[in-house]
Amino acid sequence: MTQTPDLSLAAANAFLKGAGFETDVATGTEVTGHIDAGVDHHTPWGVVHGGVHATAVESACSIGASAAVLDQGMYAVGLSNHTDFVRAHTEGRLDVRAWPIHQGRTGQLWQCDLTREDGKLVAQGRVRLQNVPFER
Repeated sequence: MTQTPDLSLAAANAFLKGAGFETDVATGTEVTGHIDAGVDHHTPWGVVHGGVHATAVESACSIGASAAVLDQGMYAVGLSNHTDFVRAHTEGRLDVRAWPIHQGRTGQLWQCDLTREDGKLVAQGRVRLQNVPFER
């Protein structure tokens, strides 16, 4: 039997660690966390790279969706990620919050907002996910 994975980012690979996303709460109904954005996240033009935002959206939604089906012997994999970049961000904390729009037997749809410290939206995304059984 395959071992149940750790859904936290404690054992994350270098890619996820580089994005800087840290989870605060991770359940099947909500994921919250943050990124302390700075120059290591910048494009050559001095703003946070959109890939950082898309990575946070994908990570938060995947963690939540997987947590929602873990007790059923499943995890969730992303099928599509649509992230909109609303305003540029250069540095400082970005709060990340994801929640389910739909949770079905075989699939889920999650939404995620990234907001800066003044509450203004920086990026927003939706991830469609498929529930997949663990290999036995």
